[in-house]
Amino acid sequence: MTKKMPQRMCLGCREMKPKNELTRAVKTPEGEVLLDFSGKMPGRGAYICHDAGCLKKVTKSNAIARAFKTQISQDIYEDLNNQMEKNETSTS
Repeated sequence: MTKKMPQRMCLGCREMKPKNELTRAVKTPEGEVLLDFSGKMPGRGAYICHDAGCLKKVTKSNAIARAFKTQISQDIYEDLNNQMEKNETSTS
């Protein structure tokens, strides 16, 4: 019997995908917003496809701010974009 993979919705494309195919954005207990590539950081999570295009959609629609019910500065979106690009180049 195989273990069922949990499904999560991408904030950008709104598609349900297996959790391991998505990047987790996390709001830590200290209030910091980061990308969690391990999926194990403590805090509230929201999911984005492993795609810079989905991150751009999320940035434009301010979806992370709505998901975390907090104001998010443009600097944080830029940091998330840099983290996503860095992870894409390291996995290629």
